[in-house]
Amino acid sequence: MTLSRQNESDDTFTPRFWWVSGFGLFVASLFFAASLTPSLMPRPPVMQGALSGISAALGYTIGAFLLWLWRVMRLPEAGGRAERQIRTMFVVLALGVSAAALWKAADWQNATRKVMGLEFLDTADPLVVSGVSLVVFILLWSLGSLFLFLTRRAGAVLGRVMPGRTGVVLGLLATVYLFWAVGDGFLIRKLMQAADASFAAGEQVFDPLMQRPSDPEETGSDASLVKWDDLGNRGRDFIGRTPSAEEIGEFYGAGAQRPIRVYVGRVSAGSARARAELALEELILQGGFDREILIVTTPVGTGWMDPGSHDAVDFMWGGNTAHVAAQYSYLTSVLSILTNVEYGLDQARALFDVIYEHWTSLPEDSRPRLYIHGLSQGALNSQATIPFFSTLADPVDGAFWVGSPFISPIWRQVIDAREPGSPVWRPLSGNGSLVRVTNQENTLDEPGFAPWGPIRFVFLSYGSDPIVNFDTATIWRAPEWLTGERPPDVSPEMRWYPLVTAFQLMLDMTTALGVEGFGHFYIADDYIDGWAALTDPPGWTEGRADALREVFHRRPPPW
Repeated sequence: MTLSRQNESDDTFTPRFWWVSGFGLFVASLFFAASLTPSLMPRPPVMQGALSGISAALGYTIGAFLLWLWRVMRLPEAGGRAERQIRTMFVVLALGVSAAALWKAADWQNATRKVMGLEFLDTADPLVVSGVSLVVFILLWSLGSLFLFLTRRAGAVLGRVMPGRTGVVLGLLATVYLFWAVGDGFLIRKLMQAADASFAAGEQVFDPLMQRPSDPEETGSDASLVKWDDLGNRGRDFIGRTPSAEEIGEFYGAGAQRPIRVYVGRVSAGSARARAELALEELILQGGFDREILIVTTPVGTGWMDPGSHDAVDFMWGGNTAHVAAQYSYLTSVLSILTNVEYGLDQARALFDVIYEHWTSLPEDSRPRLYIHGLSQGALNSQATIPFFSTLADPVDGAFWVGSPFISPIWRQVIDAREPGSPVWRPLSGNGSLVRVTNQENTLDEPGFAPWGPIRFVFLSYGSDPIVNFDTATIWRAPEWLTGERPPDVSPEMRWYPLVTAFQLMLDMTTALGVEGFGHFYIADDYIDGWAALTDPPGWTEGRADALREVFHRRPPPW
């Protein structure tokens, strides 16, 4: 990260670790300013400072590299007093750019808040942002300096016994391996172990409001095949939140039932297949295959099941529904993907296989309609594991995927094969008879769609969701949702900057649950439209949809 200056005695370049590049600081200030511009999600000051510090360090590295390249190519250089004056000029410019960006930061934050209907900020806390940024920048600058120092020392030692430049190259490789081994092999492992232990301990904490069911037909009761203690916090929450027949009846009318919900915790059995078979046995025991609607859900990484989704379909069908899910992790979706992504894939595949196998063995005229559902990592895992070719002879009735991460295979196919002219954030797939995509505006019944076919796939995706919209190519080119028709929940002032925008989106992922109805925070209002289009409940009208929305507006938040 430090600049290399030419040694007077030879043509090598000797790092001066106490010396800071003025040009590097200027480029760092440009990256710092770009990091403060509007992004998909509002950012609190500390997180903004961390992002800006990382961006500035990246900009400094690029600036120092360009200056090193200039000298390697032996292009003209200023010396003596002129060099000091130029260096001072770049430092002053860097301070000016940084100050101007901090002054503008509140307006840039408010540009994002405006499209989300949030209260405007009077200040972006420039002291906090600049302080955190400086600390992060210094830490990364020091790490880069240490890397250069170790590389040179290792190269010098190896150069005494190696011919030519072999020692220098091997010294670089040895330092890279050392940093990788310490980072990935020790620090990251320890952090993951700490996270695993923390989430595991949290699973054992019991919410006193979630009492063990007394009804023998509920998961976790004395008659259940699944122990209440083994469900974990997420499973107990899902079962304990089940709406009663009386509550549903206030909206639905006569004939309302209590929905069937089956959930198997990660510790309920020793393998993905065993958990899936236990879920099937419990579902049969509770009579889940006697209901009108059966939904196989893959939870998010922590095992959480969104009540805004499941309760919505329960209400619109009068409780004549059954849900089944199996936990595969208690880490967040991001940590689960980074550490043990195969756990989620194995569990999603096993649960679908055993449920589908039993479902196909039942008479077609007396079995429930079968749907697949997943939110976030649940959408990714279920899309990646559905054996489509094995189910074509007796297909499921449909799937509802919400907030599909950018690497979700079916979501990517829909985007890549979309009809010309349709935006990437709301792609049109064929004539709309098989796949439809919606957002906060409900575009599932727009004119021009062909009638639904026998199978229905519905995607719910917010344009401001960074988990859906991230793409590694954003590092070097602008994403299509910024260059073409822009989503209504993305600020018109958002611009693409090389490298910086990619870091913005990665940070946006960590704050994507901060605003209801935007980012990755999907709400019942939009689930209602998706489930209605997918399952086509009898007598459903827009008036009924609005009435159900009012029910959910009066209910407590999902967490």
